[in-house]
Amino acid sequence: MSQFDYIIVGAGSAGCVLANRLSANPQHKVLLLETGGSDKSIFIKMPTALSIPMNTKKYAWQFHTEEEPYLNNRKMHCPRGKVLGGSSSINGMVYVRGHAKDFDEWESHGAKGWNYQSCLPYFKKAETWLMGEDDYRGGEGPIGVNNGNNMANPLYRAFIDAGKEAGYPVTSDYNGEQQEGFGPMHMTVKDGIRCSTSRAYLDPVKARENLTIVTGAQVTRVLLEGKHAKGVEYILEDVLVTATADNEVVLSAGPIGSPHILQLSGIGDSTTLQKAAIEVKHHLPGVGMNLQDHLEFYFQYKCKQPITLNGKLGLISKGLIGAKWILNKSGLGATNHFESCAFIRSKAGIEWPDIQYHFLPAAIRYDGKSAFEGHGFQVHVGHNKPKSRGSVLIESSDPTMAPKIQFNYLQHQDDIAGFRACVRLTREIISQAAFDEYRDGEIQPGEHIQSDEEIDEFVRQAVESAYHPSCSCKMGEDEMAVVDAETRVHGITGLRVVDSSIFPTIPNGNLNAPTIMVAEKAADMILGRHLLPRSTAEPLVHPSWHHQQR
Repeated sequence: MSQFDYIIVGAGSAGCVLANRLSANPQHKVLLLETGGSDKSIFIKMPTALSIPMNTKKYAWQFHTEEEPYLNNRKMHCPRGKVLGGSSSINGMVYVRGHAKDFDEWESHGAKGWNYQSCLPYFKKAETWLMGEDDYRGGEGPIGVNNGNNMANPLYRAFIDAGKEAGYPVTSDYNGEQQEGFGPMHMTVKDGIRCSTSRAYLDPVKARENLTIVTGAQVTRVLLEGKHAKGVEYILEDVLVTATADNEVVLSAGPIGSPHILQLSGIGDSTTLQKAAIEVKHHLPGVGMNLQDHLEFYFQYKCKQPITLNGKLGLISKGLIGAKWILNKSGLGATNHFESCAFIRSKAGIEWPDIQYHFLPAAIRYDGKSAFEGHGFQVHVGHNKPKSRGSVLIESSDPTMAPKIQFNYLQHQDDIAGFRACVRLTREIISQAAFDEYRDGEIQPGEHIQSDEEIDEFVRQAVESAYHPSCSCKMGEDEMAVVDAETRVHGITGLRVVDSSIFPTIPNGNLNAPTIMVAEKAADMILGRHLLPRSTAEPLVHPSWHHQQR
């Protein structure tokens, strides 16, 4: 048995932030537990190698969903980081905060104090933006954010120009005053190397005497004394170890891991726990519910000019790219290749964007497989404000057995309509004159896919997870909320959850940036500090941009 002030479960996007901030006071003895191991792999560090760690068992939990009934009963891949840095060490490094109104929406769902103006100071605190600090961007934070190779490939600019020609706004900084529109995309890359939370927050403080980092540790449960969390049990090298926390236990195991650990601990819906032969310690019906994710598909086109990444997939080309990156951390190895993007509305009457684009100057799957044999380009497109809801439910008291994951993707008719809009609006954008010298026919979905029924069937077959599971331990005050606005588990003292599972609703964008922000803000709450003053910066949200498109 070992004794600490704080125990953090999970060294991922949130856990590394907390480990840094909570151990800054040398009087605080902090334990950080991680099931995975070191992140010092070239495949994690090199941005262009992003598909490798995500699909490697050593670095990621290779979860799969149950058969998804509204996706032709497909089982969907749901990888989660199992390495120092968590999913920030295996993700696509895309840096998107979300729309300002996403956070106002959180507050409307009961997360008091999590509106945009209250969150913005913590977004700024976390980052160093390449272009420097302003009212919206940070200039001295741990996370480095840039634009890769600054859109050196002309296709990136063609995508932005096509959006403008189609009547959409252009934005110079979608993480700044105005998310909506077409513009350059940002990534968590610093000096040509992936800037995970492990690199940004953990590496600089690993030598602190009051911070203990244990890898290879699988937490089996939170130890409860009545309605108080007094520590955790974990397995390390086949030995069951107990650690106690004088102050608090913080779960940062992610949207799959955190609800699963709560359920293993007897905290959750009593019926679900009893079915899994787990003693009910605290009935909390929202644990594992409200699960949300983004879906996306690839809209692919042939390219007339031999300027795409499809010409760089041979062994010699890959070797040259790798050698240049190893020598000076530059070139095509130093980018995730998503260097332009867009955020638009699917239809009139929506208050803020609900469709997101990542543009890629290649026609290739996200996992690097099944590349188009000629030259091509693609946009990843998805409807980003889904109304479908799923769950993460324990099925066994065996902590090594994965929980049952069910997203119920496309259960809601509005989500189906959103993807129809994705197909039709994308075709309109790519048909603009900016692409005339490049566009050479549609690869996917294929021009024969036209009717609602044809689009719906294509989407059911083609969509993939954008790897943004969240919201399974939602923050709020209603009967299905798991944590309060201070991230404390309802009804249990000494226990918090801090990761993307506590989002009330999923933001319009990738989730690494808001997860880091949540951890930064929660750290101040845990330490009892005054929160950073609310920002007075107002986002630009035009009420009629959709009407101007047509």
